[in-house]
Amino acid sequence: MGVIQLRTAIPGPKSQALMARREAAVVRGWFHATPVFIARGRGAVVEDVDGNHLLDFAGGIGTLNAGHAAPNVQAAVKRQVENFTHACMAVTPYESYVRLAEKLNAITPGKFAKKTLLVNSGAEGIENAVKIARYATKRSSVICFEDAFHGRTLATLSLTSKIQPYKEGFGPFLSEVHRIPYAYCYRCSYQLEYPGCGVHCAHHLEDTFKRVVAAETAAAVVMEPVLGEGGFVTPPREFAGIVQEICRKHGILLIADEVQTGFGRTGKMFACEWSGIEPDMVVTAKSLGGGLPLAAVTGRAEVMDQAGPGGLGSTYGGNPLACEAALAVIEQMEREELPARALRIGERVQARAEKWAKEIPLVGDVRGLGAMRAVELVRDRATREPAKEETNGVAKHCYEHGLITITAGTYGNVIRTLMPLVISDAELEEGLGVLENALHAVAAGAAQTARA
Repeated sequence: MGVIQLRTAIPGPKSQALMARREAAVVRGWFHATPVFIARGRGAVVEDVDGNHLLDFAGGIGTLNAGHAAPNVQAAVKRQVENFTHACMAVTPYESYVRLAEKLNAITPGKFAKKTLLVNSGAEGIENAVKIARYATKRSSVICFEDAFHGRTLATLSLTSKIQPYKEGFGPFLSEVHRIPYAYCYRCSYQLEYPGCGVHCAHHLEDTFKRVVAAETAAAVVMEPVLGEGGFVTPPREFAGIVQEICRKHGILLIADEVQTGFGRTGKMFACEWSGIEPDMVVTAKSLGGGLPLAAVTGRAEVMDQAGPGGLGSTYGGNPLACEAALAVIEQMEREELPARALRIGERVQARAEKWAKEIPLVGDVRGLGAMRAVELVRDRATREPAKEETNGVAKHCYEHGLITITAGTYGNVIRTLMPLVISDAELEEGLGVLENALHAVAAGAAQTARA
């Protein structure tokens, strides 16, 4: 018997009742991927309020690389709760903030002295990184990429690319934010093919300085090593290095958004390690806190120290419960070698996905790095027309059969894998089986509709 055990239809009666209460009490704009209310989670398994056991391939949108209710994280938080729950680093400092900063300074990419700022969320981390870059360079412009996602605050929405549903109606946004194409090889903005293209999209940054914004006014380039919400788009290995070289040439700071890619997801502790770059600042969040709200900006000490006392801060940033959780997460990742586990997970997912690409016309592209894998669905492989409705159908079929998934992509046509890295081989295969059945079922339905 597998892990998935369904005692009711999904959603069950208790989840349905809670959904009715949710719709009456919670804002309409807060989207949910499944109509299932969680009661408890362990590892890669979720139990809902109706007693159904589901496999989790979403991981709280990448916050649970160390797994649901990781025992060492629970223990660390319980110990801290017995002492104090909050104090504010700006009032009475505490050792765990310093200890976590020391650890992040040691493990993030870059052979130079570093310092760390702790905040609450990935968006807050990106916003502070931009503030620091502007202060340190005395420049104002920021360059980002198409299909990127950096958060939902006003400043980070200015950097985020996708209009629906993130940006529509929330403008006007910050000025002096300039966007260039990412290395999205499956949908190349220049109609070129890698490797013959010479990674033209990376070199295009130089052209941007001639046509869009002067390099002398650019404070930072903000870049995801692998696009997250944009569809797990994985650039050629040399892409990031070229961008870094151009930034160095013009005195522009490179900010790596490792909010979703960090802490083992791609097969290394940080995705930047794959390309060998050393960003001036690295922003981390999500799985850093093991499920607790925490983010960090870690960067060159001389850059991070430019802002004076009081220029940076947050009431809850680096909350002691979250700090202890993060220290436990990092210890677990190193002890259990979870980045290496991510590589093995990725190999299994990629092998299955390549099989689907041969058998199922709906599958247009499979890609990824480590356990950060994506399947992009299209209605026609020649035109690459995005199959958004079909993608939603796959996600629905999955949760109805006990697998929690989450979609992504500018066109909403990507299924991404964010299962906890502690998932067992048997659980992984069971989940992939549900996903495979969903793809076949939706593809057959689409073909039948086309024939009608």
